Amino acid sequence: MSFNTFGKLFRFTTWGESHGPAIGCVIDGCPPLISLNEQDIQVELNKRKPGQSKFTTQRKESDKVEILSGVFEGKTTGTPISIIIYNEDMRSKDYGNIKNKFRPGHADFTYFKKYGIRDYRGGGRSSARETAGRVAAGAIAKKVLLNKLGKKFKVIGAVTQLGILGCNTNKWNDQTIKKNPFFCPDKSMVKLWEKYLLDVRKSGSSCGAIIEVRAKGVPAGLGAPIYSKLDMDIASAMMSINAVKGINIGSGMNSAQLSGEENSDEIFQKRKKLKFGSNNAGGILGGISSGQDIVVSFAVKPTSSILKSRKTIDKFGKNTTISVKGRHDPCVGIRAVPVGEAMLNCVLLDHYLMNKAQCK
Repeated sequence: MSFNTFGKLFRFTTWGESHGPAIGCVIDGCPPLISLNEQDIQVELNKRKPGQSKFTTQRKESDKVEILSGVFEGKTTGTPISIIIYNEDMRSKDYGNIKNKFRPGHADFTYFKKYGIRDYRGGGRSSARETAGRVAAGAIAKKVLLNKLGKKFKVIGAVTQLGILGCNTNKWNDQTIKKNPFFCPDKSMVKLWEKYLLDVRKSGSSCGAIIEVRAKGVPAGLGAPIYSKLDMDIASAMMSINAVKGINIGSGMNSAQLSGEENSDEIFQKRKKLKFGSNNAGGILGGISSGQDIVVSFAVKPTSSILKSRKTIDKFGKNTTISVKGRHDPCVGIRAVPVGEAMLNCVLLDHYLMNKAQCK
């Protein structure tokens, strides 16, 4: 398998499988002399780890991170940073009865057709367990960006729609996001989402979600006009996350419904400061950051591993049915929030370093 590395100047490579002994990540291109310890990474991993509520998988993983290289006396050395996270709570026997069957909507079929072999235990490399390595890389990128851009810089994500139930993003509250198990920014929706997702889980099904990630304090000038547009790389980053099926930057698909005057974000001076009248562009114009908040949203499909019986085939080409038992997220979109935050941090640092190399 190839293509396990993401990024240009700041880049990372993830390794490991869902039911292997460990997973990990190697981060290359991190500047030296950045304060970094395992707790800086752990606090981000804790937002993503499984088994924290009845609304996610009940697989229990501490996701305790160990830094193996690239840090000396609390500072990055400019050399590759290698991290490892040991798997602790695998139950491979749960997959024994479906090892020869392909889950509809899952990568089982395409992996087998491409490689002629697949790790049926939790999906192997196609499992979202891989994203723990991305979150670790994102935590390091966040530390560097805070060092370079200051405390005004912030990336925060939220679930803005759970299945058929959306929320009012005008009520977005960063503190509310941190206080509920859905990363919901609108506290008036939390109880409704609780009942909805419990009903989905009890029915043996699953649901999708829409996640929005915002970056504040990003300077103007990151990106490029053509083949390394900032929004192009952000879209690539988000589409690389398991189960993501669509991306919007700013108004995104909805911009097609707007008139020219509605879509254009008016520019003016106020108290000798540049201001925009709106942010339909999502903070990016012509592939280059404008200095406004960067706003990206993405859609996550429903979990493919469900209890309800579905028609499928086995690896021998015979018709059969499948019902997936075991511990699975009724909505994988919830734990995709810290992954989306991490990927945006990684892209922004990559572009910050590229911009510094060329322009400053």
